[in-house]
Amino acid sequence: MGAQVVSVARSGEHTFSKRVCEQVTLVERLGVEGDAHLGATVKHRSRVAADPNQPNLRQVHLIAAELLDEMAALGFALGPGDLGENILVRGLSLIDLPRGTRLRLGDRAEIEVTGLRNPCRQIEAFRPGLLKPMVGRDADGKPVLKTGIMGIVLHGGTVRPGDQIAVELPPEPHVRLERV
Repeated sequence: MGAQVVSVARSGEHTFSKRVCEQVTLVERLGVEGDAHLGATVKHRSRVAADPNQPNLRQVHLIAAELLDEMAALGFALGPGDLGENILVRGLSLIDLPRGTRLRLGDRAEIEVTGLRNPCRQIEAFRPGLLKPMVGRDADGKPVLKTGIMGIVLHGGTVRPGDQIAVELPPEPHVRLERV
């Protein structure tokens, strides 16, 4: 079985965790309907403070369910929506995707990957000790940010648990994801 959606979540307020739902609607060029981060310009508080007119490259947050499994093995019980993701997926190494990858979810929705979510101190406030294992190291000693990826909505549509995910890589050379 290929990559698929495990759960979907949203929050109309700027909360750390999001409420799991039966489905979410992705709105072209805006994000997740009913989510606080919906909009063409940035909605993340720290980025709004820096420049409220910058484009919103963080419309949709995706996390791999395998990360929750990894954290559970370390003693951190985490459930869908706990880390603020809109879409929890299984069977796809999200953080290894290159920038510009397109993800098709369900029948119609399409997301373009823009970058990595930066683990922040809110994770530590949510679960003391959780921030450290969210930043790993690769073979060269460079930081690996494990807290998922961000994307923009290219085509709207409804996304539900169980939806399959098709991956379309961008033309080479591939550009490694950086935090957005």
